[in-house]
Amino acid sequence: MRIKYYALWLSLICIIVFVIQMVFSGFTEFFVLDASAPLEVWRFLTAVFLHGSLSHLISNLFALALFGTILESVIGSRKFLWIFFVSGIVANLIAINFYSLSLGASGAIYGLLGALIILRPMMTVWVYSLPMPMFVAGILWVGAGVFGLFAPSNVGDIAHLSGIAVGFIFGLFWRERLMSRQRNDRIILDERDIRDWEERHL
Repeated sequence: MRIKYYALWLSLICIIVFVIQMVFSGFTEFFVLDASAPLEVWRFLTAVFLHGSLSHLISNLFALALFGTILESVIGSRKFLWIFFVSGIVANLIAINFYSLSLGASGAIYGLLGALIILRPMMTVWVYSLPMPMFVAGILWVGAGVFGLFAPSNVGDIAHLSGIAVGFIFGLFWRERLMSRQRNDRIILDERDIRDWEERHL
């Protein structure tokens, strides 16, 4: 399975877009998702590549480059893109009903995390400076998102939870297919055939 490193290319696009945001005034306002332009549907996608600050960008780039590349190597580049874009768009569709505006790749990245939790639950990751299995990290991420619903901040917890839910769905769907493919690839040896071979050659 050939990997095209789309996770890194998407990271580069986010960097380029952020530079444009800093240079050209009005660029962010034209592509960000907010309630003032509900019929401009492209904003549900373009808002994924916008970021509100350098720290916001860096934190997303780290997760996208690391976990995105791992997931891409597990399921392939095309499936990776499906999860990224569907998670990001669905997260925006839901988030805009609760926030005045929505921007950033967090919803899409949480979709990648959700799929990886299902497909590689025992993979060791570092979260909050501690090593832990991926599924434990998932519990913490979901818990932090739920807690954030009752302690409002500038973090889009609803978008995060929406994205990770989409990732879970994709992960469950492809987990069954991957397991089925692995079962079909197994070599089944019949005991009678083995005995016949021994009698002929030994």
